[in-house]
Amino acid sequence: MEEDKPRIVVTGISGDLGLRLLPKLKEYRVTGIDLKPPETNLSLQFVQMDLGLEDACRELFLLMRELRPVAVIHLAFAAESANSETSDADRRWQINVGGTARVLEAITEVNRDAEIIKKFIFLSCVFAYGPDLSEPVTEDHKLEAHTLEIAIHKMESDQAIQQRAPSARGCSVYVLRSANFAGAKTSNYWVGTFRGTPNSRSKLGAKLAGTGKRLPCVLPWGKRSAQNRVQFVHVDDIARLIQFILRKTEPEARRLTILNVAGRGEPLTSQRCQEIADAKVMRVPGKWARRQLLRWQHQFGLSSIPPEAGIYLSGNAVMDTSRLREFLGAYFEEVIQFTATDAFSDCFASPLREEQHSSATV
Repeated sequence: MEEDKPRIVVTGISGDLGLRLLPKLKEYRVTGIDLKPPETNLSLQFVQMDLGLEDACRELFLLMRELRPVAVIHLAFAAESANSETSDADRRWQINVGGTARVLEAITEVNRDAEIIKKFIFLSCVFAYGPDLSEPVTEDHKLEAHTLEIAIHKMESDQAIQQRAPSARGCSVYVLRSANFAGAKTSNYWVGTFRGTPNSRSKLGAKLAGTGKRLPCVLPWGKRSAQNRVQFVHVDDIARLIQFILRKTEPEARRLTILNVAGRGEPLTSQRCQEIADAKVMRVPGKWARRQLLRWQHQFGLSSIPPEAGIYLSGNAVMDTSRLREFLGAYFEEVIQFTATDAFSDCFASPLREEQHSSATV
């Protein structure tokens, strides 16, 4: 019976990950929260809510007190875009960082008298560690994001959760620091760099997109940039990991569990990414020149990748995933089914499209 299924709440349900996750939640009654309804035929209760507003905390509290969900999955995230709903930087901070704090505060209040909400899952990312990591970082590495807005917001949200997790009153908190998302139709800065799809929201970009032209992958001169390493994780593997956590019955030793998440196998070099994407490469004299070219492309509407992303895209971005392997144990390969290489390759198994960074894309 549908009424016998436990309830869960998913914020950012209309994003790419939310839509990939929804089919894996058939054993639950799902309440999805977002600014707009998800494009799906699957059964769920949809609640339109703006997490960037102060009143959202009370709205969440009242909603969750009524629903009594066993878990809350927080995927909502607003990235820089031409979307009028999230085009203001302060507005995006209120959604991303303020909204995360409001969700956790509402959970704390719901659990004040009884442990109703058992699990809270938050999606962070490798960018929270900062750019150009000198070695594979563990979960204990300091968060040092700067320059790039989405990286700073992920870091600040991550830190806010760590500060508030001890007061969540009986709720186990999971922070998933994911590698760059990959998979068919997945869009983000790293994939966009090698996919080279012009930004069709501008006249010039639309003209280039109409001719099927691709922007070159811009890299600094020298062998080092070609050998920089990056990890990817398939968006379906992230969905499977969230499903695994929801089903997990063994209690955690700590209330806060932080996991680096990446595809199996070795990271990819920039050169290998170029080969898989069959990307045209433009070499420029140094990182400064690359940043200036990215700024020009972004300013004239050719590319949706902001120049601030350059420092993150021209360095190493590798995490140590030993803790994830231990956490999943015998289920590791059942949950993380894609290698980093196969995940990235899947990005190019479908026709190119404009890079539109959804609320759930890293």
